[in-house]
Amino acid sequence: MLGISVYLAKDKQDFNKKWIKKAIKNGFSSIFTSLHIPEENPAAYKYLLQDLGDQAKNNGLDLIVDISPDSFRHIGLDVKDVEPLSRWGATGIRVDYGFTAKEIVDLSNRIKVFLNASTLTEKFLKELVHLGLNTKNTIAAHNFYPRPETGLSTKYVIKKNRFLKRYNIGTLAFIPGDGEKRQPLYEGLPTVESHRYESPVYAYLDLTENCLTDDVYVGDPSLTDQTLFTFKLLSEGIIPLKYKRENESDFKDFHVYLEEPKSNRLDAAQDVIRLEGSRVDLHNHGMLSPKNTIPRKKGAITIDNERYGRYAGEIHIALKDLDEDPKVNVIGHVVQADLPLLDYIHGGTAFILKQQP
Repeated sequence: MLGISVYLAKDKQDFNKKWIKKAIKNGFSSIFTSLHIPEENPAAYKYLLQDLGDQAKNNGLDLIVDISPDSFRHIGLDVKDVEPLSRWGATGIRVDYGFTAKEIVDLSNRIKVFLNASTLTEKFLKELVHLGLNTKNTIAAHNFYPRPETGLSTKYVIKKNRFLKRYNIGTLAFIPGDGEKRQPLYEGLPTVESHRYESPVYAYLDLTENCLTDDVYVGDPSLTDQTLFTFKLLSEGIIPLKYKRENESDFKDFHVYLEEPKSNRLDAAQDVIRLEGSRVDLHNHGMLSPKNTIPRKKGAITIDNERYGRYAGEIHIALKDLDEDPKVNVIGHVVQADLPLLDYIHGGTAFILKQQP
């Protein structure tokens, strides 16, 4: 599941509505919000939450509310009274400090509960299970960390997520945005510290593929339009890659071919990504003479020329630095920022190449 974060502030209502509409259009299906942000006025939470809940309900979105016992009181509710929250549009609540084990267990039988994955111990989880925790209605959501240098390590997240999966509990974590950042520090809101200044796309792939994370939410309150569209492709199972072409007019036809969805061969090679079907499609192309046979840096996009015989026309993307080969023409390069994404293109993975202006 892909989710966004929306922060309750009266002067941000129009901004938030536009953010939600853009997110829906690009494959996001859930909203996270918090009722204990110290920079905001808690007196306005009830109205703002109800307004956000209406938007979630009207668009078929899940709404997770990060809440504390004090937050319940700010909106005129008791911790035992979650039905109004459900009516307002909340589909889950994240519980942390201030709740007893018994309260958490009781809540898990009435609404989806999100535990704090970053601090949850096995001892406490066993206590919850013993008291009757509805694990089928429980997910564990990691914290995000506004201050640089305080985020978690990937090693720690993997360890926590493995432990949670032993109890059949799903996991959630946050990635930074690349649009407007969240106050007061404006330094991104990631779960993993190494993601703080990385692209949101890389952070998403690292969490889902390496860190065993089920659901990913953007911690900051926006993404650029380009990145939003990238997540639309990701939600469709396609990894987008930006690239720059070589300044060779002879390669023009190949670039038209590149900008259509492709996939890596199922029998994935060690050193290169092999574009499925490219050899068949381009073998008899009339412009496969040797040209620009330069060293192939990681990310080099190449086509085998006529000297490779039956392999002529096959297009590759180099996964590591490779020597020049008189039988291989270099026709472009994946941009530096997207090189980490190559590691997530496995056998059969779909991807698309788009020229960077």
